[in-house]
Order: sequence, then C-alpha cells, then structure tokens
Amino acid sequence: MGTPELISPRSPRVAAARRLARRNFRGKERRFIAEGPQAVREAVEHRSGGEATLTELFTTVEAAERYADIVAAALDAGARVHYADDEVLAEVSQTVTPQGLVGVCRFLDSPFEEILRAEPKLVAVLAHVRDPGNAGTVLRCADAAGADAVVLTDASVDLYNPKSVRASVGSLFHLPVAVGVPVEQAVQGLRDAGVRILAADGAGEDDLDAELDAGTMGGPTAWIFGNEAWGLPEETRALADAVVRVPIHGKAESLNLATAAAVCLYASARAQRAAGGCRSVTSY
Repeated sequence: MGTPELISPRSPRVAAARRLARRNFRGKERRFIAEGPQAVREAVEHRSGGEATLTELFTTVEAAERYADIVAAALDAGARVHYADDEVLAEVSQTVTPQGLVGVCRFLDSPFEEILRAEPKLVAVLAHVRDPGNAGTVLRCADAAGADAVVLTDASVDLYNPKSVRASVGSLFHLPVAVGVPVEQAVQGLRDAGVRILAADGAGEDDLDAELDAGTMGGPTAWIFGNEAWGLPEETRALADAVVRVPIHGKAESLNLATAAAVCLYASARAQRAAGGCRSVTSY
C-alpha cells in the first residue's frame, strides 16, 4: 500500500482537478469529480474495462483519519492520494462545504449496444432532461428500483456534471449508463431487443393504475422521462408504445420529475416480480 503525499495549492494536479468543473475539459480528459464519503467509497470499489475508476483522491488529514478504510482502499486500488489543506479542498471541490474527500474518476459510461446485449428488463431513458439534479435523482431512483440501465439522450444534461454526480448519491457507480444516444436510436434499439416503450407524461392517454390492473407491465419495459418544465415533445411521445400518466388522486397540480420517475419505475419493478412477470419473485 502506498502513502498519501502532501500537495500544494499551486500543484498542476490541483489545477487539473479544478478544471474538471468545465464540461469541455471533462470530455477532453475523460475524468470527473466525485465528492464525499459515499461517492468516493463507491468509486473506489468500481472498475471499468479492467481499470480502477478512481485515479486520485484529495483528502484532509482529519477526513483521512475519519474515513481511514476509504483511504486505504484507494491506495490499494492504485489511486494517488493527496493530503490537502482546506485551501486545496476548496480549489478542487464543487460544493460550498467540502466533506474532506474529493475523488478524480475515469468516465464509466457504457456503450448503448452493450446495454442491449445484456437483455435489459427495466430501463430509464432520460430525454430532454436538462436539470443535472433531476438527472442524478432519476438515476438514483432507477438504481433503487432495480433497473438494469439508464440511457441519457443527446438532448439531455451531461452525466458527469457535478450536480448530477452528487444527486445520484453513488448510484452512478451501480448500474450501466449510456450517454449521447439519439432518442430515436434508443427507442428503436430497445424495441428491437423486445422492450416495451412507455413515455411518462402528465397528459398521457393511459393511466398507470389502469396499466397495472390490466397486467400489461410485467414484461421488459423502458420508461422515457422528459423535461420537468415542458414535458416530452410530441415527436418523442409518438415513438412510445403508450403514453402513461401517474394518476393524481388529491389536489396537487402535478408531480416533479424525480417523484414521477420513482412511481413509474417501482410500478414496473413490482409488476415484473409478480407471478408471471419477467423476473423471478426471488430475484433483485
């Protein structure tokens, strides 16, 4: 196991990590920032293409003592670990109050074709989702519901936006995510793989409760989620096999994107695990 090294605020490594706040630099370096003990712990355990995802870790001495297991695992995984003071953490952090651990990670998105080859049963497709917090939260919901993959279309926010990464609370490291896929290609590929396409929209013709009552949701399903402010464009709605609304039984005007996504994904997860669904009731 290696030993953490002291690092100066003027170090080129600090400057390089700071530049990862910008999308063009992230794309050029194929690196992104993950902050906090939960995200860094998941990054340490994640591998992609045979390589460790975490390449560097900036930590204060206090955080290194508090999270000694994470620092030791990072060193064992071959990451360079830097002891940093508050000034350095402020330079590389993307939050107002850093938690003492900031990791530099390799990109980890998966080719869309690889997701299709795995014969997914439940997929979340983010089409036209521009808010990074919403994107990360939907990814977290998909992970919690046991989805097999998430697809971000080419009209959606950057997966590696710091707000997206934070909102996923580590779920980014748990399931395959494809990025930059045109929505038409995503729909056609999933349909060819035997997946039913459902578009979630508050003005949908079909009711989620009615779908569940009809027993039509037990098969492989992909949910398309759109922009919270203006929903899904008509041309995207037209690609789906059905446009489904979450019923509003009370007086609320609507549900936000992440809440609606959680309801839809859990409805599919339950239907798939019921008798006759596409998953065994004992699997998870």
